[in-house]
Amino acid sequence: MAYEAYFKERREEHLNELKEWISIPSISALSEHKADVNRAAGWLADTLKKAGLENVDIHQTAGHPIVYADHLHAPGKPTILVYGHYDVQPVDPLHLWETPPFEPDIRDNKLYARGATDDKGQLFLHLKAIEAILRQEKALPVNIKVCIEGEEEISSANLHPFLEANKEKLAADAVLISDTELLGPGRPAICTGLRGLCSLDVSVRTAKTDLHSGTYGGGVPNALHALVTLLSSLHDEQGRVSVGGFYDDVPELTEEMRAELAKKGFDEEQLKARLDLDALFGEEGYTYVERTGARPTLEINGMYGGFQGEGTKTVIPAEAHAKITCRLVGQQKPQDILDKIERHIRSHTPAGARVTVVQREKGNPFTIEPSIPLLQQAADAYEQVYGTRPVFTKDGGSIPIVEAFARELSAPVVLMGFGLPTENLHAPNEHFHLENFDKGLLTIVNFLKRF
Repeated sequence: MAYEAYFKERREEHLNELKEWISIPSISALSEHKADVNRAAGWLADTLKKAGLENVDIHQTAGHPIVYADHLHAPGKPTILVYGHYDVQPVDPLHLWETPPFEPDIRDNKLYARGATDDKGQLFLHLKAIEAILRQEKALPVNIKVCIEGEEEISSANLHPFLEANKEKLAADAVLISDTELLGPGRPAICTGLRGLCSLDVSVRTAKTDLHSGTYGGGVPNALHALVTLLSSLHDEQGRVSVGGFYDDVPELTEEMRAELAKKGFDEEQLKARLDLDALFGEEGYTYVERTGARPTLEINGMYGGFQGEGTKTVIPAEAHAKITCRLVGQQKPQDILDKIERHIRSHTPAGARVTVVQREKGNPFTIEPSIPLLQQAADAYEQVYGTRPVFTKDGGSIPIVEAFARELSAPVVLMGFGLPTENLHAPNEHFHLENFDKGLLTIVNFLKRF
């Protein structure tokens, strides 16, 4: 039976299985869902066994489990390690969901639920593609290992030591991941770069307590004013980050890469209309696509302090706080960037203010050359199914473990995504277009047989 017919005949069965998995609220960030995360790992392990994989193991960690399995019966053939994650983001704000986030619903050929596209839906494609080949041909064309974690949405803290301790077990000729996006409907893309990540919290303290603004106003420092002054020093008027040495390890974009990024055909006016914006923002001299995929950033994610209730309270706040994240490219190192930002903050702290900095997340950027044969084979697989050759892109997001896989295993990483930019990942009404569910299955089968 041809694979198109095979998947068509079993489509409803497969979608029901995926709905069952997505119904489990495996929110890794919330401790009250720890049992649900474990339940999702158990469901995955059972499904891997049913698909025909062997040596299935639920590895307990200090956080959430890592699920491993393999099928190593293709002597002399390459080995592919499939990576993904079964944990999902929190669902707030709940009132914006049209249907409950863990009650999967199909509308307009789209599957709506938390985890539908990030990453359970995309990962599920690999499980069913492997199962289909084994059922159709009784053997796989390559050796397969899978390593699937439950902490990607909280920075993969326990996967890093697992990877370091199990290099031989996880050794592979390539790592295959589906956790990225197409350019748009019918427009496949292969991601050749992911930005790194680092984050920090900044707290400013002035007086020992909030003060009456009538009695003390104009005579004592205001923590909110101090924080605003401090944060405004982080960028110049051209949108560049003003932190000393921030761009030291950032490569200039080549004309070839700029030409490849331009193939996305991105419509900035359409974006402004969709987001109800009067103007876009960013570093001068770069397009929106370049700014969001191939250039580093420093963003203020949250600011709080002082009175925030209804009405007026005439106080001078004694403390103020901010959360900052950076996206990194090239050879930028998270620890180096965090140290440079902290030095800048301390040297720019206004008089009368005391500052506290807490460094948090760290993830390295990842890049791979699109010319390597493996990525060209992936492009061939997309082209055969979608009828058009994919564009090689740089993704503005971060998957911190990708660079670690490439470095620790000395293996190329192939990022073959099937989501769409409009599918509300991390937001209410997350969904997965089922056209790409169908085509994704065929593309993965095609790639595995090609490889």
